[in-house]
Amino acid sequence: MAAARGIALDTEGSGRKRKRYDPGGGSLPEAKRKRSYDEEAAAAAEVGKRERLSKDPLEVLGMDMMMRILELSDACSVARCSVVSRGWHEIAVSDHLWGPKEMITVYSKNFGGIREVVYQKLLKEKAHIPLLSNLHRASRFAAYSMCVMDGKRTRITKEDLYDHVWEFRFKKAAPEYWRDLDPSWKCSGPPMHRYFNPDGSHTADFGDKVWGGHECTYSIITSYVGKGQIRDHYVRINRWPPLTVSRKKDWSWEMQNHLYRYNSVPNAEKDGGTGPPFPAW
Repeated sequence: MAAARGIALDTEGSGRKRKRYDPGGGSLPEAKRKRSYDEEAAAAAEVGKRERLSKDPLEVLGMDMMMRILELSDACSVARCSVVSRGWHEIAVSDHLWGPKEMITVYSKNFGGIREVVYQKLLKEKAHIPLLSNLHRASRFAAYSMCVMDGKRTRITKEDLYDHVWEFRFKKAAPEYWRDLDPSWKCSGPPMHRYFNPDGSHTADFGDKVWGGHECTYSIITSYVGKGQIRDHYVRINRWPPLTVSRKKDWSWEMQNHLYRYNSVPNAEKDGGTGPPFPAW
């Protein structure tokens, strides 16, 4: 019916041209324009949203807000932020930001004065704190970075050997005679201790049943291949089987062969730190 709402078709040959109506009662060109406008508006809104999301948070939030966010982050995350951009690096390495992450404060003599050395949160549960953390005039971030790199080092030095006390244990493959003398196997006492001295000698505690009082010396053997790539690296005591060197997650050292092993005793509280006074990685 003519009065019914809907689409009225044009009749060919009629003297009067009828309009086409959409189901809503509006004209078709107006509906098309409205839909086109809505689609363009939605597309523009989506583009704007993507642009906002792609913007640098530092530009959107500002330096003060970013500083506040990073203050609440852990040390490892803040360290990663330092490589995002130049602006992020400026914030991430600032001593003001690293101040709240101080966990342990150690006072040590350095260049004739008393200097405060700060260890970040990441170092809280480490067995050893590198001597590089005491680097003169280094920023807190630089000291933190040095410690992390040194903690991944598997090349042991003479300083690493004599800066630590070492627990000595026999393995299951060792003859039963020697295992019977090891208190850690019989649960009859604490592990045996060994000492690497700066003069190259190797000693034990007084009354050690395994130690026969014989003279012992140690040496660190490192061979290279290609462009400075290490091929072999081990510690040898007298002419006994060599000790391969490895590092644990808590930055402690382990040296072992098929008969026995050495483990460094944690001493993170040692004044000034331990290990070489230079980068050895």
